[in-house]
Amino acid sequence: MNHSEKAKKKGIIRRLKIIEGQVRGLEDMILKDKYCIDVITQTSAVKSALSNVEDALLENHLATCATHQMKSGEVKKATKEILTVYRLKRK
Repeated sequence: MNHSEKAKKKGIIRRLKIIEGQVRGLEDMILKDKYCIDVITQTSAVKSALSNVEDALLENHLATCATHQMKSGEVKKATKEILTVYRLKRK
């Protein structure tokens, strides 16, 4: 793993720790009977943050794994994986 890959991994881990804190905050909001709209606003922020993590992971996958698969002649496998993620993201 090169320096750039380590930095990307560290960034994703940092994002996940932030999301973890947000989710704990949501639990606390529910326990304290916070205003529903405030809770919903926070859940939306968590979903957006998770989507950003997914985007970073997909970008990394396309730049590394999928590219390697295509160069190695595994075009069908790479295409199938990309389409699977695309379909998941549309839901």
